[in-house]
Amino acid sequence: MGSEGAAADRLLSWDRVSLVIGLLLLIVGHYQGLFVAPAEAMMGDVGRILYVHVPTAWACMLVYTACFVFAGLALWSGKGKWDAAMEASAEVGVLYNALLLIQGSLWARPTWGVFWTWDPRLTTSAIVLVLFVGVLVLRRVITEPERRLNLGSIAAVLAYAGVPIVYFSVKWWRTLHQPFSSPATVSDSFITPLRLAAFGMIFLGIGLIGLRWRALRREVERELSAPALPAALPTLELGQRGPGGAA
Repeated sequence: MGSEGAAADRLLSWDRVSLVIGLLLLIVGHYQGLFVAPAEAMMGDVGRILYVHVPTAWACMLVYTACFVFAGLALWSGKGKWDAAMEASAEVGVLYNALLLIQGSLWARPTWGVFWTWDPRLTTSAIVLVLFVGVLVLRRVITEPERRLNLGSIAAVLAYAGVPIVYFSVKWWRTLHQPFSSPATVSDSFITPLRLAAFGMIFLGIGLIGLRWRALRREVERELSAPALPAALPTLELGQRGPGGAA
């Protein structure tokens, strides 16, 4: 690995630090959300899942945004490091998106009476998950690095178009999902655990992306440094004589 790869390794050593910071913030934030913050006025203790669900949603959108940025950098520069970063962030985004839907279903059952309904926010979130899974599948079936970079990055940019639709779905359509929240509409006792958990999910995501980026970058470098296969020898047609005169 060259000097660029060594420098990247030194930079990505921060992924482990980010994982530790994220886990510590999650532990503190979730402890406060479960045991310190008061119960929500209407939902009671059921509402405590929001201290997990809402930070996951925020972090998921940020990870998908990072994937969009990395895809643009990969298309602009053609460098494998951005291609690897795009795939790593897509993987973490899919993980967060799946967790988001599971958490939402667990919350919906006691509040809406069902685990799933075709609500605009839920439906668009599920569509985005399917789109980014499709991006990862597309990358797996393309073996040529340059073609995979171009097509995978274009697919990621197109898939990201669904993210702002998810965000604005509660404003554009009638929905069971709660509308936008802000510090002005949330009690101070709820803000601190939400923010701690949100930063925990963000730092955790940075760490996971860093770990996968390291592994994927090495795979890309091996592919690019692999020697080209020799050209295939011409085949003789039936009845055609070779240089030695044999048929």
